[in-house]
Amino acid sequence: GHLLLTSRSKSLMRGALVAVPRRCDCRKRIRELLAPALSPLLLSLFVLSSEAFSPCNPPCSGPCGCWECRRVVRHPSFLLSSHLKMASKSPTDLVKASTRRIVSSATHCSIDESAVAVLAASIAGASSSTTTSSSPESAAAAEVGQRGTAMPEWDTETHFFDGGEDTVQYLLVLDALNFCFWPSEGSWEYERLATGLKKSLIADPDCLSASRLAALDDASLCSLVGGGDPLPLSTERVRLVKEVGEVLMDKYDGKAAELVRAAEGSAEKLVSLVCEGFAGFRDHAVYKGSQVFFYKRAQIFVADVWGAFRGESLGKFRDIASLTMFADYRVPQILQTCGVMVYSESLQQRIADGVPLTAGSEEECEIRACTVQAVEMIKQALKGDHGVDAHSVQIDWYLWEEGEKKAASGLLPPHHRTLTVYY
Repeated sequence: GHLLLTSRSKSLMRGALVAVPRRCDCRKRIRELLAPALSPLLLSLFVLSSEAFSPCNPPCSGPCGCWECRRVVRHPSFLLSSHLKMASKSPTDLVKASTRRIVSSATHCSIDESAVAVLAASIAGASSSTTTSSSPESAAAAEVGQRGTAMPEWDTETHFFDGGEDTVQYLLVLDALNFCFWPSEGSWEYERLATGLKKSLIADPDCLSASRLAALDDASLCSLVGGGDPLPLSTERVRLVKEVGEVLMDKYDGKAAELVRAAEGSAEKLVSLVCEGFAGFRDHAVYKGSQVFFYKRAQIFVADVWGAFRGESLGKFRDIASLTMFADYRVPQILQTCGVMVYSESLQQRIADGVPLTAGSEEECEIRACTVQAVEMIKQALKGDHGVDAHSVQIDWYLWEEGEKKAASGLLPPHHRTLTVYY
């Protein structure tokens, strides 16, 4: 509602968004600031409309009071204010703050703090008289407690790893595709995707080149992931992988490793770069009128690079502890089984009946937010009560693995179902 298009702007739109010469540096800065919050189309509209009305003469060099800078100040909007939040806060701080806000007013899902303490004790390997048979007490839990922030083993049987740039390329493509397997009713799972992609890369080392990714279609995607029945939401997956190829060619010399290097050893910065550059990774929603952030796939890409390289070389991040867990389907299942997450009767019934939750609905946002905050609470309990300094990434991976085991044994309740490209 804040975009005014002249006939000139419209004609430029019809001309496939013909590039207009930039007249001032601040326009470039504004575009960079708006990129995380606006869709590519809206961003193009904003830039084109401002071009039509606002040549800066003489050229300015920043927020100096020119027309374009005044436009941002005079026209605050939901999208612009969310962008300004991103400029002043790290992406993971946004995730923590916005999910905390959801939990404080949630009506469909809640966190049982006493169950958090029990689960933390189980993970730490500590004995507790309150531990019940529903807690996931296992050797794996004790191992997490014993090793603290030590590096977990990377699953090279499932994942490609060559110790170099191809691994990062593989992980970015893998995480661009890592969402919404449930419509296949068990035919597709993460392991099948990761293994199929690995086999293709071993057979054809050029299969993940940016140029080939940018030219992907449905048939080549099916071949890339190992053939057989198509992936759910295959059209969206093709679009997202094409975006990866296009952005890598445009900004990073075709290499995901250059994207990682641009982060200069910061996990936070890499999450920001991924969200700014790749629209498909901008995992956010609106809850009761406020924008909330999850950034599941952007964060898991960073964590995967860290895990694959065991915190060294391309995977060396000084602030890996800042990442949150990755809000999806499996972790809330295990947390519900442990009594940590409690659903309302109506929500529980919808999930049990297999009724999909609309993406961005209150119920879906509350499940994801409670999952993030529950893991943050477990992390705090591990450190405060048991002296275990574990990362949220490690707790997520442990809970996910426990969930996979229990799901294979039929010991988990149904998970919620949401058609989404974010997880």
